[in-house]
Amino acid sequence: MSNQPVQTVGASSDKIKVVLAIAAAIAGVVGFYVLSDKATPVRAAALVVGLAVAVALAWTSASGRDFLNFARESVRETKKVVWPTRKEALQMTAVVFGFVLVMAVFLWGTDKILEFVLYDLILGWKR
Repeated sequence: MSNQPVQTVGASSDKIKVVLAIAAAIAGVVGFYVLSDKATPVRAAALVVGLAVAVALAWTSASGRDFLNFARESVRETKKVVWPTRKEALQMTAVVFGFVLVMAVFLWGTDKILEFVLYDLILGWKR
């Protein structure tokens, strides 16, 4: 009999924090649009405050800390990537464009052949 991993359900306080964080983010966005008659800095402040409160609430929950750790690991892994040189990038782009061009011509030719076979040979419609 194999041992199946068991997922534990987070505490209800963590769920409440996440829900409040989502509500704060939505409130910030709604506040930005509700305050459309106010100056732009006031609207931007409403949005930033709503999002900052959302981030602060999410950060205090277990799932928020897990997400933060995931983001840190993602940045660390991105730094390990070996990016192509300019020459390699241009060569790969040329190969993609060439393939797209060949496929476009192939599909156009196939369409014209099928059009000829269907309309001219089978149906006998001359245009």
